Amino acid sequence: MEYSELYAMRIRQLCKQRGLSINKLADMSNVRQSSIDNIINGRTKNPGVVNLHKIALTFNMTLAEFLDFIELNEFSFEDNDTDE
Repeated sequence: MEYSELYAMRIRQLCKQRGLSINKLADMSNVRQSSIDNIINGRTKNPGVVNLHKIALTFNMTLAEFLDFIELNEFSFEDNDTDE
């Protein structure tokens, strides 16, 4: 799994848990739906911290809480090095 896929998975999980559509998330977070769609569909590989922060706040979380989940914490950059 790529690093960027973890953000998409986290957003989908939180939307499902809270009964939010991606469209509703975009409206509530003031992040363009196309930006969220690009994250979800893997077109954005490195989403900006400002958008992630806005999304986190919509879920009533700090950015740190939003980024604190097991799959992200266990991610190994060495196993997934794409900078070479």
